Amino acid sequence: MAASILYIHGLNSSPASQKARQLIAAAAQVDLHDRLQVPALHHHPRQAMLQLEEAIVTLGEPLLVGSSLGGYYATHLAQRHGLRALLINPAVNPHRLFDGHLGMQRNHYTGEQWQLTESHVHALADFEVPPPVAGARVQVWLQTGDETLDYRRAETFYQGCTVDVRPGGDHGYQGFAQRLPELFLFAGLEPARCAAIDLAAL
Repeated sequence: MAASILYIHGLNSSPASQKARQLIAAAAQVDLHDRLQVPALHHHPRQAMLQLEEAIVTLGEPLLVGSSLGGYYATHLAQRHGLRALLINPAVNPHRLFDGHLGMQRNHYTGEQWQLTESHVHALADFEVPPPVAGARVQVWLQTGDETLDYRRAETFYQGCTVDVRPGGDHGYQGFAQRLPELFLFAGLEPARCAAIDLAAL
């Protein structure tokens, strides 16, 4: 099956995030833009999951690329559908992290304001899966400088997968653009096309 990618952004993010924009630009360079979907996800997990399930049907068997909360969604979907996944500083069981901090939220890119409720937390809990034992089928890219999530939680949770921990960086994952050839190779794109990506243009 032809290479395809489903990018899953994080909480209060959007297709306008830096990683999403870099991925879209690189996909255009290798003529894969029609096999890439970067949906603007609804803030409620159940609505977001419906969007992602629809995208999987459209793309066939895409590589799931999930960032932060998107990594949590990708973990659930990879197990549910037997798909490959690349998780970037993923949130581990985020429903356990809110610790009663409910209330008004604001999307960093769209400005949309919305209310985080118990319904959101319960929905996230419904998508919980055991620590995956997926080997190379699930890759996890972590940076120790993540200021939002403790990388060690993900390092432990995903120890049955292929985990790459790099020093420094931040939650957004510094140097993401430089690793895009690896991402496209994992998605199934031919090595020559991956090597042809002009990283300086991203």
